[in-house]
Amino acid sequence: MPTIKAAILGFGTVGEGIYRILNEKKQEIKRQTGYTIDVTTILVNDIAKERMPTPGVQVTNNIREVFEQPQLDVIFEAIIGEEPAYTYLSEAISKGYDVITANKAMFAAHGPALLQQAEVCGIEIGFEATTAGGVPIIQTVKNLLAGDRIKRIQGILNGTSNFILTQMRQEGLSFKAALKEAQALGYAEADPTDDVSGKDAFRKLMILSKLAFGKQPVWETIDIQGIAQLTHEDIIEANRGKLRYRHIAEIQIDENGNLSGSIGPVLIGANHPFYGIDGVDNSIILDTEYLGALTLTGPGAGMYPTGSAMINDLIQIVNTRKRELISS
Repeated sequence: MPTIKAAILGFGTVGEGIYRILNEKKQEIKRQTGYTIDVTTILVNDIAKERMPTPGVQVTNNIREVFEQPQLDVIFEAIIGEEPAYTYLSEAISKGYDVITANKAMFAAHGPALLQQAEVCGIEIGFEATTAGGVPIIQTVKNLLAGDRIKRIQGILNGTSNFILTQMRQEGLSFKAALKEAQALGYAEADPTDDVSGKDAFRKLMILSKLAFGKQPVWETIDIQGIAQLTHEDIIEANRGKLRYRHIAEIQIDENGNLSGSIGPVLIGANHPFYGIDGVDNSIILDTEYLGALTLTGPGAGMYPTGSAMINDLIQIVNTRKRELISS
C-alpha cells in the first residue's frame, strides 16, 4: 500500500485534532484514497511543553528539520498568525509539497499570493478549514462557480460571538459574563479581541470574497463592528419584539463588478434563516443567479470540526492527484 508522508506545523487544538483524526480514521482514509497517511514530523513552538504522546513522530521546533524529511508529500499548517506561517507555506510550495491550512489570518492576507504561487508550481492548496470550521463552504462555492454566479454572501462566521449573543438572550447574562463563560468552555481565547471585535469574521469574509468574486474589496472600505457594545438591555428589548441580534458578515457584487460589505450586529426576525442559529454554530447564505439562496449551517470551530475539514481537503487533493496520474 503506497504511503503519503505528512508534517503538521503547529500542535495546539487544531494540530492535535488533525493528528487524532489521521490516526483514528487511518483505515477509512486508506479505503477512500488507496493511501496510508503517515505523520513523520510535528513542528511546535516549545519543545519542552507537555503534550499528547505521538510515538514514532519527530517533534521539533526547527522548520529546517521538517523540510529535511525525505519524501515529504503534504504540509498541514495550524499556526496562529500571519508569520511565520506564510513564509513556511511559501517555501513548502516551492519545494513541491501540497499544503492544507486552517490559518484564516494568514490566508486572508496572503492567500491570493499563495494560490498564484501554487498554480505556477503545480501544487494544491486546501483551505476549507480557514472559514466556518466544519461547514463545507469552500468546496460548495467552488462547485457552484462551475455553472452559476454568486451575487451575495451573508454569514454568521464567528462561533464565539454567536455563543455570547445566545447566552445573553437565553440566560440573561451581560456581555462580560457571557464572554467569561465562553472562555471557560474553550470557545474564546484568553484574548478574545479578534472574535468580539469582528476581525475574525472579516478575515473569513475576505477569503470568501476572493474565492467567490475573484477579488477582495479594499479592506479599509469595509465597516467592521463587533458585539461588545451590545448590552443586556439591548438583547432583552429585541427579544420582547421577537427579534434577535446576530453578528453578520456580508459582501455583495453589483453588475459593474464593484464590491461592498459590512460586518456587525444586525437585528433579524423569525423569517430570517439565521434566526434559529444558536451557540457556536456558523451559518452562511449564498445568493446565486440561478439556484437562488442556499444556506449551509454547522459547527464553526473546535478540534474535530476544523481537523475534519482539513482531512477532507487531504482526501480531495489525493484523489485529484490520482486522476492526474490516470489522465497523464
